[in-house]
Amino acid sequence: MADAVPAPTAPFLDLEALEARARELLPAPVFDYYAGGAEREITLTEATRAWRAWRLRPRVLRGVSTVRLGTTLLGTEVGTPVGVAPWAYQGMAHEDGELATARGAAAAGALMTVSTSASTSLADVAAVEPDAPRWFQLYRLHSPAHTGDLARRAGDAGYRALVLTADLPVLGRRLRDIAHDFALPAGLPLANHPVAGTVEAADSPAWTLDDIERFAGLSGLPVVVKGLLRGDDAVRCVEAGAAAVWVSAHGGRQADPVVASAAALPEVAEAVRGEAEVYADGGIRSGSDVLTALALGARAVFVGRPAIWGLATGGDDGVRGVLAGITAELAHTMVLCGLDDVGAVPRDTIAPAG
Repeated sequence: MADAVPAPTAPFLDLEALEARARELLPAPVFDYYAGGAEREITLTEATRAWRAWRLRPRVLRGVSTVRLGTTLLGTEVGTPVGVAPWAYQGMAHEDGELATARGAAAAGALMTVSTSASTSLADVAAVEPDAPRWFQLYRLHSPAHTGDLARRAGDAGYRALVLTADLPVLGRRLRDIAHDFALPAGLPLANHPVAGTVEAADSPAWTLDDIERFAGLSGLPVVVKGLLRGDDAVRCVEAGAAAVWVSAHGGRQADPVVASAAALPEVAEAVRGEAEVYADGGIRSGSDVLTALALGARAVFVGRPAIWGLATGGDDGVRGVLAGITAELAHTMVLCGLDDVGAVPRDTIAPAG
């Protein structure tokens, strides 16, 4: 795991400008598919604001000049605690889709989570950067037989963990998609779906806690349960065999309004009490947001939309730039706060605002 010297002169990462450029480049229905949330989009709107409800409490005279940015996620070494969250149909954002994201994440030393609803097969994503860390995210979209087969294939392809998305028993009401009468572009591959991209969730029984051990057995991989916002749910998942829990409101695309990840994270981390690793996503847009999440008990964070805008505007270089930029901000902020290791951020690094 490498040390990094923060560079105050590094280019400023302007995510708002990046998003604006992506809006110019992408067809309106595609941009809104990525950018939009469910119902009145309250969860979406509040996600970033919730991280700003905390304030940093810097330590001084600690002799800190370098920061250890590397960490491990379920035993896998990564160069940054900022990873790529899963998102679907990346071929709509860039012609290389998930392959470009995989290259960009690998260049930044970041872990990538690949979606069931990818436009590139899980095997092809694995092959483009075979030594890079990656997880496979599993949806209940198909028959139990096909879903089980995906889990086995992920294990065979060298993925390091299986991410069960628990907060999608049914699809959220995404009003922007309804307004556009959104449909996937003709010819877009749905590489991990059965023939003709069919989706069979209606015929698949709802997942329960028992499925955690079942999928671990099928894949031979540790299981991460994603989509948790309650401490009691996190404890139940860990007791059922989850190796890690992932605090997430699904990018504001499911139930709305729900508690923001930044507000749910302390409860989940406290409930788990170190028995499993804890991750978070949702509205993270800066290095200070990442530091806040680490202080609240997350071992790593994942970004979705910033990586999408990077992919849409610059392919693999754009993805790398977003991840490297947020990581550089994190390192710079840690030096300012007298901290030298992303794996040792005390809780009293932050305090509630006001």
